[in-house]
Amino acid sequence: MNPNKKVDLKLIIIGALGVGKTSLLHQYVHKTFYEDYQTTLGASILSKVIILDDTTLKLQIWDTGGQERFRSMVSTFYKGSDGCILTFDVTDLESFEALDTWRGDVLAKTIPMEQSYPMVVLGNKIDLADRQVPQEVAQGWCKEKNLGHWGVSRRGRVNVIHCYSLLNTTILLRYQSILENYLTDSIKLSPEDQARRGCC
Repeated sequence: MNPNKKVDLKLIIIGALGVGKTSLLHQYVHKTFYEDYQTTLGASILSKVIILDDTTLKLQIWDTGGQERFRSMVSTFYKGSDGCILTFDVTDLESFEALDTWRGDVLAKTIPMEQSYPMVVLGNKIDLADRQVPQEVAQGWCKEKNLGHWGVSRRGRVNVIHCYSLLNTTILLRYQSILENYLTDSIKLSPEDQARRGCC
């Protein structure tokens, strides 16, 4: 891909109320951790520019609210997204059990493509002692859905970076593949077209 090429991507981070979506997003964008965040109502947006495989990616990351009463409104933000981070709290079994619903909401709002919609899973708060979601259970669910999975600490950044890196790489490869297919299809000639071109 042209090194001067710039690609705008819309990412969404979703999950139940209180799982730490805003904290994880600020760790990635600002490299900061705050103990207390206000509950996100609707959505807030942060931006980050990165270079990946000689391509400039401008990420627009939507931090969505997890309140049940706002779910129908929040789901409208999924449209046009290029990838998703599903988030749950390892100390909150209900937040893990809700992943199926969150995943279903996203897939229902995104346009089906030939290749699957890029999605990864973060299990947050592994630094806390009262874990309710065993690692093997989370990994089993993600394997069944063919999703990448990382356990992350509220304060640690390593796996957060890995998660976003994988998602960004997957989205870029998907973008390149779709672009190449579009260009290939647009220059193909049907037998009728070839016959017309060969005719006097």
